[in-house]
Amino acid sequence: MKVLVANRGEIAVRVIRACRELGYPTVAVYSEADRVALHVLYADEAVEVGPPPSRESYLRADRIIAAARQTGATAIHPGYGFLAENADFAQACTDAGLTFIGPSPASIRAMGSKTESRQRMAAAGVPTVPGLMDAAKNYEEIEAFALQAGFPVMVKASAGGGGKGMRLVERLEELRGAFERVQSEAGSFFGDPAVYAEKFIASPRHIEVQILGDMHGNVIHLGERECTLQRRHQKVVEECPSPVVGPELRARLGDAAVRAAKAVDYYSAGTIEFLMGADSEFYFLEMNTRLQVEHPVTEEVTGLDLVKQQLRIAQGEALGIAQDQVVLRGHAIECRIYAEDPFHGFAPSPGLIRQLIVPQGPGVRNDNGVYNGFTVPIFYDPMLSKLVARGAERAEAIARMKRALQEYRVEGIDTTIPFFTMLMDNDDFRAGRFDTGFLDRYLKSVELGRSAGEEQEEAAIVAAAILAFEESQLVKLPEESDSSWKRLGRAEATGRWRP
Repeated sequence: MKVLVANRGEIAVRVIRACRELGYPTVAVYSEADRVALHVLYADEAVEVGPPPSRESYLRADRIIAAARQTGATAIHPGYGFLAENADFAQACTDAGLTFIGPSPASIRAMGSKTESRQRMAAAGVPTVPGLMDAAKNYEEIEAFALQAGFPVMVKASAGGGGKGMRLVERLEELRGAFERVQSEAGSFFGDPAVYAEKFIASPRHIEVQILGDMHGNVIHLGERECTLQRRHQKVVEECPSPVVGPELRARLGDAAVRAAKAVDYYSAGTIEFLMGADSEFYFLEMNTRLQVEHPVTEEVTGLDLVKQQLRIAQGEALGIAQDQVVLRGHAIECRIYAEDPFHGFAPSPGLIRQLIVPQGPGVRNDNGVYNGFTVPIFYDPMLSKLVARGAERAEAIARMKRALQEYRVEGIDTTIPFFTMLMDNDDFRAGRFDTGFLDRYLKSVELGRSAGEEQEEAAIVAAAILAFEESQLVKLPEESDSSWKRLGRAEATGRWRP
């Protein structure tokens, strides 16, 4: 099997590594902005698929399939994001005679609609948040539900995901405006203006369950992940297992997740996401029909390679592990390291990485997508890497994560490393006392700002970084890189965060 990886950054590198261990040749695709990106340098072959904007490159299914044909690839792994949960792309791969390394198009469609998935889950006996089971035909249906259920309620895009297309509404006077905004966002982000509403669960935790299914009807779960720590509905820290889930609750969550997957004849790796209240009652939120960003914490605790499992399942192999053979050992925590400035509202910080020192040592894993001399482009998600720390218990995992963050150095751009270093010392985080609103409250309570003089100095640093980045884009790159680690250029020092 020759695998084309239809993605970029750290997840493309992660998939290529699994393929290499199994002996499968790989093909990378890249935009003009990513010609010397790490995933391109790692793959056996690489094909350019368009200009920097993702809609003209990584989201062009026709160009990706053409690249597979050009290189003789027989399978496509979509990673996550981009086309990973696009049923039409999965179908196009199948129609082209290519193996789509993921679930069936039918499963993706069934779980891609929030309303259809809720209907299927309810029929399968999976707990769901009280709410509309169909997209609202008009505003009046939303209002009638809100008045019947009582405020607060969540107004959501039916085809939504990733924290987009949702509004919390606490009073009737806010409802119509929220409905119209979500409807507009749904059409803009997802191409589908359908909207529904559900009861708001106060102070919830976000718990998800990793599942694996094969084409022979076997489905197992690999325990839960704690994904409650979010900034503006975007996960930033994940753990496995959850600090508040014990064996009995884990069994209930796992049973519900397996029933959910079987309800849509699911195979490959997938995730069932739940909201859980303070009373430990949980409700189906959505299913991610792909590999998750946070899959490494599950791998570290179960000892299973989820990407290899996907590759084997896609070739028709049966699961090689039964439910009673799944054992969680230790605790793992993941921090998403972004090229963002935590001292200026987490603004994106693209530009040249002048020096990169990655943490090492016992219990530390770094799924990286960049290297010394790489210029982080402005066109894509600013994630640089996923830093994972594993320990015998949660306290040791936290201690190792703090140590790893202190070792991590990225010069030339700003990153979220200082923020995570502070978070590791937070008493509520260390005690596992948090809900989905915790991080936003925490950010308001801590002082991430600077003095007036420091603000002026930082403004000069930001201006210098922008100038350096713009100048780096004017450099004409060679047709071929003669070294996997060739630097893109030099620039004056633009400062360095010291956690």
